[in-house]
Amino acid sequence: MNIESLHPVRTEPTRTQILHHLRRSNEIALRALDLGRHPFGALLVGPDHEMVLLEQCNIDTVNHAESTLARVAATNYSPEFLWQCTLYTAVEPCCMCAGTAYWANIGRVVFAMTEEQLLAETGNHHENPTMSVSSHYVYAHGQKPVVLIGPVEELIEETRQVHRDFWRNNDQEAPNEQ
Repeated sequence: MNIESLHPVRTEPTRTQILHHLRRSNEIALRALDLGRHPFGALLVGPDHEMVLLEQCNIDTVNHAESTLARVAATNYSPEFLWQCTLYTAVEPCCMCAGTAYWANIGRVVFAMTEEQLLAETGNHHENPTMSVSSHYVYAHGQKPVVLIGPVEELIEETRQVHRDFWRNNDQEAPNEQ
């Protein structure tokens, strides 16, 4: 089997589709808040750029929305199909999530706000020890041409506000280490 058969040609989403799905990822992030979790949400959209196949909110610090969604997708869809799909998330996937999407063979990832912009909102918050490893870096070091779209300027402030409200209202001291 050659690499072209595993990575068929993909069509591109429209700007309207991108904005719609990124706004949905913010709604999923708000659902995570209702469940007592950090405000991150992701969705997987099919090759038609319309059908939502999966939605996932954040679970905990090792089961992020994006990585959990990618693992579930990889157990339910073929690599060939996933290569034509798009993972949408309001905040740039961390290196763990970018890597998981890569290994799941998801062909496109779209985000509104960068990890660096998230760090500006969370600061040195003990519940979000952001790593300075961008998705661009992760995908540039892979052997597959994953398409990465972001940041999306129109939604940065909307996404920033979701995080600003949460992280400032949960600015607690880290638990004492013993």
